[in-house]
Amino acid sequence: ALAGAALALGALGAPAAHAKTMHTVAKGDTVSALALKYGVDADSIVSANGLKSAKSIAVGDSLTIPTKGFELPIPTSRVAAGVVAAGAIVMMMKKKNEGSSADAAEADKPKPPAPAAKAAAPAATGFKLPLELEDGPLPLNTYTNKKPFIGEVVACERIVGPKATGETKNIVIRHDGDMPYWEGQSYGVIPPGENPKKPGKPNTVRLYSIASSRYGDFFDGKTATLCVRRATYWCPELGAEDPAKKGICSNFLCDATPGTKITMTGPTGKVMLLPEGSEDKTHIMVATGTGIAPFRSYLKRMFKEQSIGLSSKWQFPGKAWLFMGVANSDALLYDDEFQEYLEKYPDQFQYDLALSREQKNKDGGKMYIQNKVEEYADEVFDILFNQGGHIYFCGLRGMMPGIQDMLEGVATKKGQEWEPLLKQLKHNNQWHVEVY
Repeated sequence: ALAGAALALGALGAPAAHAKTMHTVAKGDTVSALALKYGVDADSIVSANGLKSAKSIAVGDSLTIPTKGFELPIPTSRVAAGVVAAGAIVMMMKKKNEGSSADAAEADKPKPPAPAAKAAAPAATGFKLPLELEDGPLPLNTYTNKKPFIGEVVACERIVGPKATGETKNIVIRHDGDMPYWEGQSYGVIPPGENPKKPGKPNTVRLYSIASSRYGDFFDGKTATLCVRRATYWCPELGAEDPAKKGICSNFLCDATPGTKITMTGPTGKVMLLPEGSEDKTHIMVATGTGIAPFRSYLKRMFKEQSIGLSSKWQFPGKAWLFMGVANSDALLYDDEFQEYLEKYPDQFQYDLALSREQKNKDGGKMYIQNKVEEYADEVFDILFNQGGHIYFCGLRGMMPGIQDMLEGVATKKGQEWEPLLKQLKHNNQWHVEVY
């Protein structure tokens, strides 16, 4: 197992032998996988090859790996074979992660996965999750504006295609186990610099939902992942983006590179927590854009840990139903992960998309998230009021009126009043809303 770990570590984090290395894209290769393999930043690969996004590669492409490597940003005290393999599986964001372990010295020759790396899978090594994270009280406001925590960026990668409306990045931050959290909570981020509205004062804290399970994307309990869209402002008078009006914190995070220090507060939030004792229920998740973050954390907890052979005290025999609304296919976030769950857990996971620029609703208009949920109005109503299910909303506030009107319509058809029913859902902690 230790030999396998060493080989896996070498494959993922060994520095490239030269300042510029050529790599021919093989089946299963992704920019994030190559970045980990050669020890470079994913964005540098995108820039060096003139790619529109990290998704713009195809089998047979010849890529330039631009710089010398850096030390793999996983704490060495946790580099057991299982940690390395599990971290690689998540960060590659591919269904089966095939064909991405060729030796760096022969990177221009596509090869099948190395047997040693396969032997280092978590189930084979007996690696277990740090189950102490299952115990103890809910972590809440451990760090504050006056006493913040300083985290460090491990990875920052664009995760949308060239036709997406805007830029969204997956940002992994290392906290070394000192800032634990639960699924559904948020971190606060204080961007560097002075508050432009309050000279002499620091910038205001911004809250971001955490997009990883409590174990983090390396399953060692020492990282957390944020999903951040870069906020920009298009000035019609200038005919260009106005940098003076861009989002201070989102741009700071999206511009981060491995090693960037992040001033953080929290974790905070109780509304979006998975309710205790609800493991056997149906959980309906309705997301727009980066509102997917808490739901990715739920689904990691529900499915990912068991799918790669890791054991947890928490088991999920229930059902998860995800509604995801974005503009087009290029704007989908973590789609490969969700497709993997759909393939492995078809009886437990349902995944419905609303692509406003690619799909039409029943009336011929754009397909928004509320239109997609409406297609299942009776089923959603039954899950909530007859099966004790839970429904969660995260993303744009504009989706809420349409969904509530839809549920009210179902209630009216059944001869019931909606307002008392909504109060019942809230009282029973079945209705969870975090919109903006």
